[in-house]
Amino acid sequence: MRTVKFLVAVAVVALATSCGCFRKMARNAEDVSVACNPEVLVLNNGKVEADISVEFPVEYYNKKAVVKVTPVIVFEGGEVEGATYFFQGSKVDDNYTVVDKAMGGKFTQHVEFPYDARMAKSELQLRVEIKCPSGKCKEFTLVNANTGVIATKKQKAILAEGGAEADALKREFGLVVATGVNTLQSDLNYADAMSTTANNYKNVTTVVTKADILYAINSSYVSKKAANTDDIKAFWENVEAQQGNDRATQNLYVNGYASPDGPEKFNDKLSSARSESGKKAVKKQSEELGMDLDVAFYGEDWEGFKELVAASDIEDKELILQVLSRYESALQRESEIKNMSSVFTELKKEILPKLRRAQLVNSTDIKGKTDEEMKALIEEGKLDELTNEELLYMAESVLACNGCKAKTLEHAAKKYNDARAYNNLGVVYGDMGKNEESLAAFEQAAKLGLQDANLNSNLALANLACGNVEKAKAYLAAANADTKALAAAAEGNYAPAASTLEGYNAAIANIMNNDLTAAKKAIASDSSAKADYLRAVIAVKEGDIETGKAQLNSAIAKDETLKEKAAKDANLVALF
Repeated sequence: MRTVKFLVAVAVVALATSCGCFRKMARNAEDVSVACNPEVLVLNNGKVEADISVEFPVEYYNKKAVVKVTPVIVFEGGEVEGATYFFQGSKVDDNYTVVDKAMGGKFTQHVEFPYDARMAKSELQLRVEIKCPSGKCKEFTLVNANTGVIATKKQKAILAEGGAEADALKREFGLVVATGVNTLQSDLNYADAMSTTANNYKNVTTVVTKADILYAINSSYVSKKAANTDDIKAFWENVEAQQGNDRATQNLYVNGYASPDGPEKFNDKLSSARSESGKKAVKKQSEELGMDLDVAFYGEDWEGFKELVAASDIEDKELILQVLSRYESALQRESEIKNMSSVFTELKKEILPKLRRAQLVNSTDIKGKTDEEMKALIEEGKLDELTNEELLYMAESVLACNGCKAKTLEHAAKKYNDARAYNNLGVVYGDMGKNEESLAAFEQAAKLGLQDANLNSNLALANLACGNVEKAKAYLAAANADTKALAAAAEGNYAPAASTLEGYNAAIANIMNNDLTAAKKAIASDSSAKADYLRAVIAVKEGDIETGKAQLNSAIAKDETLKEKAAKDANLVALF
């Protein structure tokens, strides 16, 4: 708490005004004091607050005098006035705070200012005016609160005219009770706690094409017609086309199946025979293309049966599917389905013939673009040549600069209107300090229905970064622990925040909680510029000026923008 003397030369005022009210108050004037808590103001939740106490000694205050005190935060380029406070003697006919002459008294006023970034380097002053309604000094007159000297006639004219010269004179007359604003709360890094949404990118994708050679019931003979359908011709045309793709690796199979009717052992042998006859039927095409064919057989094709039934218009298909799910035994399944006589007739006509087959399968692994190729396309502005998943992947895992990430995600968000792109863009904007844009991106992700457990946390964090603490609270119930801790820190509740957070944000919470040992431990392994800056703050608070200088120099060497910040930082005044 800082205590300063106040109105120490009221006697001079009394002489200058020939006012008996203040002549009498000159006695013991040096005992009038003002205290400000804190003496270095602190930013908290978008506000700067302080408690100013004025103490008047016994037998000091004249019963007919009035003193007007206005707290003002003064900074380069402007000032902000707080609520004015009035003190009056017991004989003044007004409604101000009464100071009893016989008892004196101590009076505390809480002052509060909305924070302006220019206030980081500032002074909290008290502007003092006096009057004596029943004496010769009937109107409030500005007093130099440092010397007690009243404004001269010329100075009064300047004050009446207003403007820059008047503002300078008011500041000269003000009594400084606090210097600077500790803005460390504003350095909380909300973006560090934001979470991106995963993408579905795969560098290798598998494309499967199929064509069926159909057989008569209980037969493994391939007719000429069955081996030369349009589907089979298209299958081989695709195989040939993929051979020109150096990113594609093709694997060809012939899989034999039997329809799930008849004896199971018989169907196993039948499916094996169909795989062999199927391979023989297409041997010429595979050899011409230089492709190998792997052969396998699978017996009764219950999976194929289930898929065909599910896709059909059969009236009782739900009942059939229930039978398949209820029974594991092929014999039981077949028996139950055959008992549904009307249904089985339709199955024999529409479903079972399609399962008597040898299936040609081409499983093609297609390797995607390399990271270097995709990065080159982004740098060349050819983002349209990348898929949505490629864009999301590059922004998340490959690109280093935030500008490149933002450009990539902006394109993905605009082209594909993908909620994931908006969420991840919000994280990048947050890291860039574009807080309003970050919040807007998260809100768009929510509007598009993003299913991500961390979206509420991101919305809360973005609102905190924008100073919307009350709005952030709407998302906290479903937010994660770190987000809740940062919300607590944003309201000045540093002890619970410090117990949850880690790293840089934990260090800030611990500094504000005056636990410098814990703050140092939190950033012990962090060699970034911002961590060095915090180490400079900690050193100064510990009184180690040389270490503070060294850490600040290290921080500025890594990030030159910190030089300007340090020059205005109330925590580092001792270094300058």
